[in-house]
Amino acid sequence: MNDSERPQDAKSNGPEPFHVRPADPFPEARPKRQSSELARRLVTAAVLVPMVLWVVVEGGLAYLATVMAFALLGQREFYRLIEDKGATPLDAMGLSFGAAIVVVAYVGSEYHATILLTASLLGLMVAQLRKAQIHEALASISGTFFGVFYVSWLLSHAIVLRFFFDSAQLKYPTEDLLSLGFHPDSGIFFMVYVLVCVVFCDAGAYFAGRAWGRRKLAPRVSPGKTVEGALGGLLAGCLAGVITKAVFDAAWPDLSAALPWRLILPSALMLSVAGITGDLVESMLKRDAKVKDAGGLLPGMGGVLDRIDSPLLAVPLMYYMLLADIFLTVRVGL
Repeated sequence: MNDSERPQDAKSNGPEPFHVRPADPFPEARPKRQSSELARRLVTAAVLVPMVLWVVVEGGLAYLATVMAFALLGQREFYRLIEDKGATPLDAMGLSFGAAIVVVAYVGSEYHATILLTASLLGLMVAQLRKAQIHEALASISGTFFGVFYVSWLLSHAIVLRFFFDSAQLKYPTEDLLSLGFHPDSGIFFMVYVLVCVVFCDAGAYFAGRAWGRRKLAPRVSPGKTVEGALGGLLAGCLAGVITKAVFDAAWPDLSAALPWRLILPSALMLSVAGITGDLVESMLKRDAKVKDAGGLLPGMGGVLDRIDSPLLAVPLMYYMLLADIFLTVRVGL
């Protein structure tokens, strides 16, 4: 018997046997989970989208109450992220300032809301002085204030954008606004336009990423997002912006006249980029806090903050783009 035919002794130094990893007994588990999550997202969207569109058109106190609810729920979820990091935010005071900023934007303008934002920082610093422990003062003050700024102040622009005509009248004569095509209800179109661009950008990125995603967009922040998905999202957002403008021009031309066709593609592209950036920013915050979702209020979508992360940057961008266009047209004469 040669060496190759001899059985291996248990104590010999022969080669270790090669272990083959058993096949996954549930190979379809992951696709089924993804399909189930997508189904929950679609059901939640079917309920949420009509409600949001209704309050945008309705305006008034119903709109104010909806924006405030989103702001406070999102801000509270943000404070939970801070708590997961081990800090203790001044949540009651931060939420009070957040609610006040939204109300001030409704009865005043973004200028008054910004003044209150500054006052909130001073108030939080004074409140921190009254706490018995000061070892986490820096994290408490900065985290609480950032929650006021990041969620409530940014989202307060949904108020001034929806009532853009009233906001712009504080800066420019009514005759100039009317000559540029602005209507007292133009804000309905502006809000719908922003939301459609960012929602379709998000949906386009999701499906394009699943179909063709190869190269990671920001692997340290959000490993699931890809360059191909982002490009698909930008394309979907721009296409959605064009379609929204065309639909409004056909059905409600007075509402969309203030945003000329020359600005549609540039604005839709910028809004889509802002939506992707807002999504990445929130993903960075969640990854730092080591959580998958900011909350669980919306089935298949996570928390409120997970849904408003893109509009948080896109809505203020739209507002200031409109103001810049008015300034360049009226004051500079371009």
